[in-house]
Amino acid sequence: MKLVSRDVSGKDGAGTVVLRPEEPEDMWAIYNLISEGDLVRTTTFRKVVKESATGSTTSNKIRLNLTIQVQRMQFDPDTCVLRLSGPNREESEHVKMGAYHTLDLELQRNFTIQKTCWDTVVLDRLDDACDPVKQAEVAAIVMQSGLANICLLTGSMTLVRQRIDMPIPKKRAGNVAHDKAIQKFYRAVYEAVTRHINFSLVKAVLLASPGFVNSDFFAFLNSEAQLKEDKPLLQNKSKFVLCHSSSGHKHALEEVLTQPGIQARLADTKAVGEVQALGDFFAMLSAQPDRAHYGFNHVQVAAEHDAVETLLMSDSIFRGRDFLARRRYVDLVEGVKAKGGRFLCFSSLHVTGEKLHQLGGVAAILRFPLEIEMEEEDLPLEEAGGVGLGAGGVGGNGAAIKVDHGAAAGQENLTGSEGGGKPEEGTEAEETAWAGGDVGVSDAEGMGL
Repeated sequence: MKLVSRDVSGKDGAGTVVLRPEEPEDMWAIYNLISEGDLVRTTTFRKVVKESATGSTTSNKIRLNLTIQVQRMQFDPDTCVLRLSGPNREESEHVKMGAYHTLDLELQRNFTIQKTCWDTVVLDRLDDACDPVKQAEVAAIVMQSGLANICLLTGSMTLVRQRIDMPIPKKRAGNVAHDKAIQKFYRAVYEAVTRHINFSLVKAVLLASPGFVNSDFFAFLNSEAQLKEDKPLLQNKSKFVLCHSSSGHKHALEEVLTQPGIQARLADTKAVGEVQALGDFFAMLSAQPDRAHYGFNHVQVAAEHDAVETLLMSDSIFRGRDFLARRRYVDLVEGVKAKGGRFLCFSSLHVTGEKLHQLGGVAAILRFPLEIEMEEEDLPLEEAGGVGLGAGGVGGNGAAIKVDHGAAAGQENLTGSEGGGKPEEGTEAEETAWAGGDVGVSDAEGMGL
């Protein structure tokens, strides 16, 4: 994606950005940049009906520039088509103010996004989206007998470019139908590989399957490439990495990317970095639960104690309608970064992002153990049908904290609970930890109201 122009105020973050999508995958990046309430201006078609003096009507489509206030977004990950709907917010000869219109963003055509506040999270995503290096980093062929998924793993999403599903007869003595069906299946996968994988861009091609399906197909691939003198494929044979998966379905990619050998081969790709970070979180959650927390309220309390080492968040939570809720998420990210923590934004179209979303979209690995106990009314409202911020406010008004900086930090444990007694002679930090109601802040305080 090309950044044509950028005019963002350094004072309040208001301003406009002009972009030009160059690849279908750019539409996913744009989908994550635009929020409800933003103004988007681009060229579009509109059906205009004119009535003559005699009462007869004529209609024709004209091309014009429209500015709408986004109220609804629709993104199709299979076709990479993005549609924006909302009322017109600029006077036009053919479209009344407030009239609803749907914009289809087109490749190689400029469009303008106007926001009241370009926060740091959105600006970081904008810089990443306009980085020319952000192309498909890894290709993957996940297959089993009769089923194959040809996938491209970009820096922000997993694209299934083609799914091949063919019936394979059982193998019986004297029956050649099985061998013919396998050859037909392999040939279809071969054609999909040559059609969808650009070997000049990808760093590796993962060929994963249960059993020996991948090795059999790789042998077929080599013989077929030599037969057809397919130079691009023959010159890039070294990019193929054979690995094991439990099935040929897309979700098997997660287990493939967690294999140490694969991670070493793809060490500099974003997809593997996210897999590694999420794997570290679950390993920490199993080994030291007090150093791995998830849910906004728990992570916010940990951030208030400067305990967050790695913050994991799903990009879906930044697309919410509530500006105040979004502001709290951005404040959390900025606070963690200011204290030297690492922030990773997971794509909801990656298998890792789907798994993180099941945890509420927010998780953190801590520098030191921190036990956080939340009252029932302070728990996130994820059960209510989404990623919630909790009824009790940021951190919760009744949170009880136990901080254990460990022997390496050389500090005593700070312990507090709702029912426990107040320490006789404690430090200011211990007094804060004991006073459960003072650990968090109320809703009004957390939002700066």
